[in-house]
Amino acid sequence: MTKINDLDKIDLQILSFLMDDAKMPYTEIAKILFISSGTVHVRMKKMEELGVIKSSNLHVNYEKLGYDITAFIGVHLRNSNLYNMVAKQMEAIPEIVNVHYTTGEYSMFIKIVCKDTRHLRTVLHDKIQKIDEISRTETFISLEESIHRSVRIDIDDESNNNPVE
Repeated sequence: MTKINDLDKIDLQILSFLMDDAKMPYTEIAKILFISSGTVHVRMKKMEELGVIKSSNLHVNYEKLGYDITAFIGVHLRNSNLYNMVAKQMEAIPEIVNVHYTTGEYSMFIKIVCKDTRHLRTVLHDKIQKIDEISRTETFISLEESIHRSVRIDIDDESNNNPVE
């Protein structure tokens, strides 16, 4: 497992800049940190190979594209050891944007984005609830997302030996 010790302060600073603005050019980061843009590129490649960086994504305003409903669905599985099988089946449902294996009342918690309530009903009834391993679901419609951010990395605490995930 990658540990924070596998990364130095420069790595964490680069990561922090890109977590704030993924479109920030490497040349700009290099100027701020007084290093070459090649160094930024090499360090980014290293963090990808270590699995620290899984991907880079756009934060899209789905409403502007006609997707007005964001919902969270608590999923009860017939047996919790079916999680991997069900998660694999959910990959084929394009409206599902996040899947989490959870503790507590639900075996899984998923996030979906739909155009309207009719679309939501279709996704629930014709796609999600058709998965045999699901015993029941509970849907929560989001009224507003107030915060969407990455976790702040503590760059100055070099005694931190927690795993980076």
